Amino acid sequence: DKIRPLWRHYYQNTQGLIFVVDSNDRDRVDAARDELHRMLNEDELRDSVLLVFANKQDLPNAMSAAEMTDKLGLHGLRHRQWFIQACCATTGDGLYEGLDWLSATLQKQK
Repeated sequence: DKIRPLWRHYYQNTQGLIFVVDSNDRDRVDAARDELHRMLNEDELRDSVLLVFANKQDLPNAMSAAEMTDKLGLHGLRHRQWFIQACCATTGDGLYEGLDWLSATLQKQK
């Protein structure tokens, strides 16, 4: 939490943003949504594409990618390319699929 104010120092020339969210943490999903939208409202990130990793899908009570899409308000992102990928960082499941989307999307923009 203490380092979040420092994030903006890295925004300049950002083409793609990867946002990792804990799909099992229902108590903090609203805070994650607020932080995501705060970042996306920064001028320097206006043209960047967004990849969201819905992490911890291996846990039994994890929210699905569809539920995370709703909770994070992703459908409201009208002028931005975005993709959400269910994943499990500890096993690697879903990581390549998300990164493949990001790579292909950034290649199309060149």
